[in-house]
Amino acid sequence: MAIVVQKFGGTSVADAEKIRRAAARAAEAHNQGNQVVVVASARGKQTDQLVADALELNPNPPRREMDMLLSTGEQQTVSLIAMALDQMGRKAISFTGSQIRMLTDDTHSKARIKSIGTDRIRKKLDAGHIVIVAGFQGMDENGNITTLGRGGSDTSAVALAAVLKADVCEIYTDIDGIYTTDPRIFPAAAKMDHISYDEMLELASLGAGIMHSRAIEFGKKFDVKIHVRSSMEDKPGTLISQEMPEMEGILVSGATMQKNLAKIGLIGVDNKPGNAAKIFAHLAGARVIVNDIIQVEISKEKANMSFTVAKSDLADAQKAIDEIKEQVHCQSVFVRDDIAEISVVGVGMRSHYGVANTMFKALAEGKINIDSITTSEIRISCIVDQEQGESALVAVCEAFDLDKPAEKRS
Repeated sequence: MAIVVQKFGGTSVADAEKIRRAAARAAEAHNQGNQVVVVASARGKQTDQLVADALELNPNPPRREMDMLLSTGEQQTVSLIAMALDQMGRKAISFTGSQIRMLTDDTHSKARIKSIGTDRIRKKLDAGHIVIVAGFQGMDENGNITTLGRGGSDTSAVALAAVLKADVCEIYTDIDGIYTTDPRIFPAAAKMDHISYDEMLELASLGAGIMHSRAIEFGKKFDVKIHVRSSMEDKPGTLISQEMPEMEGILVSGATMQKNLAKIGLIGVDNKPGNAAKIFAHLAGARVIVNDIIQVEISKEKANMSFTVAKSDLADAQKAIDEIKEQVHCQSVFVRDDIAEISVVGVGMRSHYGVANTMFKALAEGKINIDSITTSEIRISCIVDQEQGESALVAVCEAFDLDKPAEKRS
């Protein structure tokens, strides 16, 4: 029998009616002869409310206790889905992350999955149950509850699909697929029928809020087909899978804007071997995730270095830099938290020229100044002033015809 993993986000299970709709989708997939595993998030804004409750009592709550608290949201949802399925006459059972032995490291609030037990799930699937698993959570080797970070239910779902060798992992959300950019900023954005893991990974890591980047990493590593689709309508969405030859003909597949970033610059660092290693080892020790890095030699003796981090990591990053700056003889440090990063992504960049020219020309015509530029094989990103972020994204989308379906772009 085929195995189908279905993940429902918070907006898709926000109330009783939506929970019944999610349960009905699981039952329909089961009717078609599939074994069905459902992964669910906390309902609606429940996680936000739990965070607010915690901060009201303690402005700096222990991360372990936050994981204990936040994991309860998903536990409620999976129980309610199981109850809805029972009312429909279906055999269903819910599990927490720890009950299926989703083992993680001990990094509270952003743990990484180490292994997942499948025996308990397979036993219930073989007995005809629909299995519902709480997303976003696991446990460490000492039995402590851990969480995977915001958006971690996507990671839970794709990881389960990988270990169960599922035929597809369906990600149900309140939109009907993945668009070339954020339709709230560029209403003419076109829906994509298909996107490669590499492109989606870049878009997700650059701020596209549709899926968690770690979920895409799992999908690519274990070749899990991911279908992002609407929880409200029964129609095809966007398939995320391996790159196809015809995709190289599309210059740019999508564009993103990321606002929750900060930039830290180190001026006049000693230009000698080992200093970069010292700096980033110290940041790693503080568990700060670093994004784009730029280093420029300004003389034989000195270099300037800058990098971006999530705003949520800024305080930890600043503390780490303050602790290490004298060891690398840094002359000064500056911080910007008023930036936005505009990026274009497409596997077609590997075989086409002129992408950078088109992007920079569009920004210049919009009188948008570029602070810094970083690239990968399939991405170009520019840091601009935050107040110009939305106009920069619109300019880039228009320049690359992102209002048109893929077959009508080049």
